[in-house]
Amino acid sequence: MKVGLFIPCYINQLYPQVGKATLELLEKLNVEVVYPSGQTCCGQPMANSGYESESMGTCNNFVENFKGFDYIVTPSGSCAYHVKKHYNIIPQTEDVVNVRNNVYELCDFILNVLKIKNLDASFPYKVGIHKSCHGLRGLRLGSCSEVVGHPYSYIEELLQEVKGVEIMTLQRSDECCGFGGTFAVTEEAVSVKMGKDKIQDHLNSGVEVITATDTSCLMHLEGLVTRNKQPLKILHIAEILNSHL
Repeated sequence: MKVGLFIPCYINQLYPQVGKATLELLEKLNVEVVYPSGQTCCGQPMANSGYESESMGTCNNFVENFKGFDYIVTPSGSCAYHVKKHYNIIPQTEDVVNVRNNVYELCDFILNVLKIKNLDASFPYKVGIHKSCHGLRGLRLGSCSEVVGHPYSYIEELLQEVKGVEIMTLQRSDECCGFGGTFAVTEEAVSVKMGKDKIQDHLNSGVEVITATDTSCLMHLEGLVTRNKQPLKILHIAEILNSHL
């Protein structure tokens, strides 16, 4: 199995430790991982801003870089969702279809492709899970509270196997954090209020560490936590699954 590692631009620029944790985690699982050096953004920022047609070159570059892999894995549900659901703006060649079908968010890949749950990790903290909108309602990485059916959560399944982790129950477990890409820029007041509400839910639930499958949401929450000097740590799920504390 040959895996292409896709690191989103904001992780590459602002949170390189998340990319490193993802690579280390996959290599521990004996996955052959390659980082195509020609990769750039997946095109989501342009699409979110109403300029999706101008991202076609970026989409084609993504396919060119990742068309030779069995799977493409990324520590971002949001970017995986964009490739799967928005690459219909370019011609649907065999390479494009294969890339769209084979791109996976990290937890989804570990649980449903590798079929592994126990990653031999330890992390002795009270953890609150933030379920990002693209991951939850786009990729179906978990069940939504408004849907009647069997509850499930890929990130929770993996966290339950981490020694020492105590998963805290939130009152509003699948509510948006208010980031929403450029929504945080164009509607900053609403975005901040939603983020503050989300953080307060974690605080009220006794959470010590907030985690998620998307660094974009975590970046928004971390900014608010830092400015308000609140007693919370923010970590991507790859960093926890790669921990031995």
